[in-house]
Amino acid sequence: MPRKIVIIGANAAGSGVASAARKTDREAEITIIEREKYPAYSRCGLPFVLAGEISEFEKLIIFPLAWYKMMKLNLLTETTVQSIDVKEKSIMIKSADGKESTLPYDTLVLATGARSFIPPVKGYDKDGVLALRTIQDGIKFKEKMKSAKAAVIVGAGFIGLETAHALFENKINPIIVEMLPWICPTVFDQDTANIVQKKIEEHGIKVIVGKGVEEILGDTSVTGVKVAGETIPADMVLMATGVRSNTELAVQMGVELGITKAIKVNSRMATNISDVYSCGDCVESQNMLTGLIGMCQLGTTAVRQAKVAGTNAAGGYSVFPGVLGSSVSTFFGVEIGATGLTEFQATRLGLKPISGVVTSKTRADYFPGAKDIRVKIVAEPEFGRIIGCQIVAGEEVTQRVNMISAGIQKQMTIFELAKADTCYAPPVNETWEPIALAAEMAVAKLRR
Repeated sequence: MPRKIVIIGANAAGSGVASAARKTDREAEITIIEREKYPAYSRCGLPFVLAGEISEFEKLIIFPLAWYKMMKLNLLTETTVQSIDVKEKSIMIKSADGKESTLPYDTLVLATGARSFIPPVKGYDKDGVLALRTIQDGIKFKEKMKSAKAAVIVGAGFIGLETAHALFENKINPIIVEMLPWICPTVFDQDTANIVQKKIEEHGIKVIVGKGVEEILGDTSVTGVKVAGETIPADMVLMATGVRSNTELAVQMGVELGITKAIKVNSRMATNISDVYSCGDCVESQNMLTGLIGMCQLGTTAVRQAKVAGTNAAGGYSVFPGVLGSSVSTFFGVEIGATGLTEFQATRLGLKPISGVVTSKTRADYFPGAKDIRVKIVAEPEFGRIIGCQIVAGEEVTQRVNMISAGIQKQMTIFELAKADTCYAPPVNETWEPIALAAEMAVAKLRR
């Protein structure tokens, strides 16, 4: 009898699980259950459709339906899971037409993802208060932009800032409100964040930090937002205040949640229930550097976990090494990226970090088109081991962040990075690689 694998959720994690499972077991019967109309698509691409850089939301769909057929996957969209019997290993599902049926399984993978978190501030339920998590959210947001004259974005993480750029491209200058003392607080230190904020403000965008939204004003529709006693006119508000894991099914099944209230898994992405695995935005992760458990709800994390979960669910063996939270983005003509710990985070953990900062150019200074780049390397003070990096530049950020991520995983030191054999040509890089120069600055601090 072929192995029966059921995957709940067909987005980045779910489709990744299916692919890995099929490569591991060519004969398995694999079913994917998805409650949305669309199977796997790039949620990260939504702001770029709104900005007009991608022509339509359908372009974000990762795999055509033909791919699922080619991989011999039974895809059930617009289908909800009603209940799961872990003793009988069966799942009750309901299709869009209301028909109920039962699916047996040998192994089950929960890739239920997450949903937008809308903080319960007064007036949060008014028309014009929006989230941006699904294609349907994007369609609604795009329609609202057609008539909007003023917008407020609550939350200055990557989604908030990318959507601010989208609004700007549509001739709407939003006001960005961040409750914490600086923007991108989970990936940047304040010095790096201040540079990014300045780049945004150069485009005429107002950024308010260290203040929260007290109330969303209006009768049934948004007319404004109250921040620190001040009324800001607005007819649309984006709540870019993070996401919360979808764990309802897991709780009903008796799956154990962790300290983050997300699903607890081991290194094989297995839950506490036999033959049940989980991955993606619904699970918690272990940090490679600190060993601490936390949330890392990135698409890259989801697909890496999915490969492990899918392999194991299909009878193979694979382990997940943990996360560093490596991330990049671009908006308002600037690229930003980070990996590992910030100096602030490391200090709170008692590491007493050192850092090296350098500002350079992305090409030879004399070469046309050379753009500014600022690199910050964070290291622990005992051996000089690299624990973090933050980069802001006009171009060429991603692969530098990737390089530092690999260096951290290999326990590279600032002494080694400062002497790294790097490449140079006037059109593409300076003679001295900026990340090596930043490491050199950190070495100088360590030797004092």
